[in-house]
Amino acid sequence: MIWFLSTALVVTAGVVVEIWLPGRPVYHVGWYNVALAGLAIVVVVNGRRQWKAVRSSGSRLAILAVAFGAAATGVAGVASGLFAPDNRDVVGAPGERVLVEELGTLAFPLAGEDRTAPVVVMLERTLHAPLEIGARARNAGSFILRAVPRDVVEVEVRDLLGNRLTVTQPSGSVFLSPVLLMQARQTIAGMNLPFDSFNVPAARRVVKAILFTPAEAAVVLHDPSAFGQAAVLFAVDDESDRPLPHHAIALSEGGAAVHAGGLRLRGKVTSYPEIEVIAIPNIAVVTIGTLLVLGGLVGLGVRWRDS
Repeated sequence: MIWFLSTALVVTAGVVVEIWLPGRPVYHVGWYNVALAGLAIVVVVNGRRQWKAVRSSGSRLAILAVAFGAAATGVAGVASGLFAPDNRDVVGAPGERVLVEELGTLAFPLAGEDRTAPVVVMLERTLHAPLEIGARARNAGSFILRAVPRDVVEVEVRDLLGNRLTVTQPSGSVFLSPVLLMQARQTIAGMNLPFDSFNVPAARRVVKAILFTPAEAAVVLHDPSAFGQAAVLFAVDDESDRPLPHHAIALSEGGAAVHAGGLRLRGKVTSYPEIEVIAIPNIAVVTIGTLLVLGGLVGLGVRWRDS
C-alpha cells in the first residue's frame, strides 16, 4: 500500500510542478514524460491489486480515487509534455489583433497619451469573458499568459518646414502604425542590434531605424563614461532603397529631433508589451485529479487510524 500511495504522490507532484514552475524545458524532454507515464501505469496496476486486497467499500472507494486521480493527472502532464507547443512570445503592434492557435485572439490596445498607465492586452475567446493580461501570470486553461515589456520605437517624421508626414510600414503587421516593433536584428561594430524600417510616401523615402541601448549609444558616441539614454540611428534611402549621397544618416538620442535625407526625424524609445505564452497541463484536470488523490489519502488514513 505504501508503494502505491507514494507513487501516486510522485505522479501528482511531477505534474503540479509544471503549473507551479511553468515553462521549464525539461517538461518537454522524452525521459520526463516516459517516467510520468510509467509511474501512472504503476499506480493503476498497483491500485487494482490493492482494490482486490481490501474488503471494505470505503477503502476500495479511496483506492479508486487515488488511482483515478493520479492517472488523470499523469495523462494531463504527458499530453502537455509531448503535444503542447514550446514557449513562445507573441508580438503585436498597437491596435493589432493576433490570432494564436489553440488559444484565442490577443487584442493589443492603441498606445495612449498617458505613458504611465499600464498597457493591458486582452485575450478574447469563444464562450469566455475577455481576459486581461498584465505582468502577473494569468491562467487560460492549458496555457499561462504573461505580459513582458519590450523596447519599441515610436517615430515622428516632418518635412523641413515642420509639416508632419505620414509613416507607413508596408512589411509591418499594421500598415499605418508609427510604432516600430524592432523584431529584426543586425550586427554593427560587433553589436547585435534590433532594427526596423518604414516608408515616408510623401517624401519618397525609405528609412531604416536601428536601436541602441544607453550603454551601446555611449560606445557609438565614443564616450563610454556617459550616462546617456537609448538612441535610434536613422538611415534614409530613396524610394528604391538606394542610399542617398549626402546627410542621410543621423543618431537621435533620447528622442531628440535630427535631420537626415531632407527629413526631420524623431525616434522615441518606449515600452510596449509582448505576450509570453507557456503551455501547461490542463489545470481543471490536474486540480480534480489532485483533489481525488488527496481525498483518497485522507480516506485511507482515517480507516487505518480507526482500525
